[in-house]
Amino acid sequence: MGERIPVFVYAVDPISQAGVVSQLRLSPQVRVVEPDDLDGADVAVVMVDDVDEDAVRLIRAVQRNGCPRVVLVATRLDDTRLVSAVEAGACALVRRAEAVGERLVQVLVAAAAGDGSVPADLLGRLLVQVGQLQRQVLAPRGLSFTGLSERETQILRLVADGHDTAEIAERMAYSQRTVKNVIHDVTTRLQLRNRSHAVAYALRQGLI
Repeated sequence: MGERIPVFVYAVDPISQAGVVSQLRLSPQVRVVEPDDLDGADVAVVMVDDVDEDAVRLIRAVQRNGCPRVVLVATRLDDTRLVSAVEAGACALVRRAEAVGERLVQVLVAAAAGDGSVPADLLGRLLVQVGQLQRQVLAPRGLSFTGLSERETQILRLVADGHDTAEIAERMAYSQRTVKNVIHDVTTRLQLRNRSHAVAYALRQGLI
């Protein structure tokens, strides 16, 4: 068996805190770290009743203090709260009633490996919301979830193929100034150094 996953636990009440800690200490897969060793944890478990402003601040504070992956356990979890938790940076969400020992350990192991987890009933509705966002908000503006418009993607593909600005402008029936502006917009928005960096980024992300 590999090394145990260091896990930090925070709950809004001491009884919940003690209960989760005692459950996790029975598992050979995780190791509970002390509160002053937060930056040594690979994953944090944060237990709250509601995903409200306090919970969002708590998730962000845990991440700022050195633990990048947060598993949020909430008593009440619905569509709206799901979006708030994801926006705050939680990588996995579990309803409190389902956070029994074995299930919670499975989620922690997945989170440590970079995987997320969402209750099945909420995942389906989340996918519907994502589809609506793409169709109603992004697509009419020529955007997609890649962060690049179709025009930006086409130009980066041509750059990757070795074409210079004049050749790209001719192929796409744009002025050279337009091509330069598009490349400048992409590099600025994504904080990239130059067009070569932009191509490398797009290739790594599977965008072109």
